[in-house]
Amino acid sequence: MKRNGFLLALVVGVAVAMAWPQAQGATSAGGAQRGAPAAAAAPQGRGNRAAGGGSGARSTPAWEYGVVKPLEPDSRGWGWQTKSYVSPSTPRPFWNYAKEMLFQDKQVTSITINSYQPELYCEAQKHFDYIWFEMQHSTMSYDEVRRMLLTCPNPHAAPMIRMPDALEASIQKATDLGAIGVIVPTVDDALEARDAARFSRYPPFGRRSSGSGSFNQVWQRPQGGYRNTINDNMLVVVMIETLEGVANADEIASTYGVDVVILGNNDLSSFSGWAQTDPRYQDAITTVHNATLRAGKFYGNAGEQYLTGNRLSPATRFVQDGPARDGWTVPASLRRPATTGATQPTPAPPPPHEEPLIGLPGR
Repeated sequence: MKRNGFLLALVVGVAVAMAWPQAQGATSAGGAQRGAPAAAAAPQGRGNRAAGGGSGARSTPAWEYGVVKPLEPDSRGWGWQTKSYVSPSTPRPFWNYAKEMLFQDKQVTSITINSYQPELYCEAQKHFDYIWFEMQHSTMSYDEVRRMLLTCPNPHAAPMIRMPDALEASIQKATDLGAIGVIVPTVDDALEARDAARFSRYPPFGRRSSGSGSFNQVWQRPQGGYRNTINDNMLVVVMIETLEGVANADEIASTYGVDVVILGNNDLSSFSGWAQTDPRYQDAITTVHNATLRAGKFYGNAGEQYLTGNRLSPATRFVQDGPARDGWTVPASLRRPATTGATQPTPAPPPPHEEPLIGLPGR
């Protein structure tokens, strides 16, 4: 299946690359403005968030759009299939704050934590919609995440882990320690999406195994009880980051139990060889946008540059990093090295947003 998906992705990439120049010429002749940023409105109830957790104001990239047009939501809106997974008896609001905000048609943002920083976590969870614990591109351990969660139980922001993979053993650890959301990277087909969804939830919805863990200490008597309501509070996010994933976007987004589909913007630029401002790149992310809308899931982009100013910004609900809801910024005191009890402090954690942007000129 992987080989077939790769061949399909290759065909899609070549077709887009060959078809775009002719179609773009026709579009330009029809009066469309190339390179003009879309005047995109924010989702209802959100508005333009105050600058906060982000790395500062950035100019809007000179987006150039291709031939794939964004679909418009029908009367069901975004996430209608995700909403159908929830039992009518589950208490609202969800104790997964990010999921509650999505169900209210609002954008959600996070702060990324990639090392053991309990003080930062406990303060940041007061201000963001969710916390992105980075375990794909870090050496942070599950036990370090567990100890951070236990430092301040019943958090406001939903603790979510970007997983190293979609293996049952990995997702089992993440859910048992108290995470209420998983973000699975580089999903190329429906099999990976299926694993992300089914290992995250208990039967009969999924096949999460019952076991011990710290989840009952992190979530102390949540409304409705942990076991009775965790399936409906769990948030499963898959990332499409390759042309293979773009080619399979419909089957990935339609997978039962997947709640949110987001683009890994940097890796998609890296793997495709296209700048994010390239019309072919914009065609690729629009293809994923359309597949996600058809499947009734929520759509997002990892890059906070898609919060405003892009034609897909009105549809972008889920973003890694971005400004805090209340404008909070990380103080210098929380950027200091953590001590391990030894005479030498641990290395200073990298500041938030330290990952370089790929495929955006001048970034």
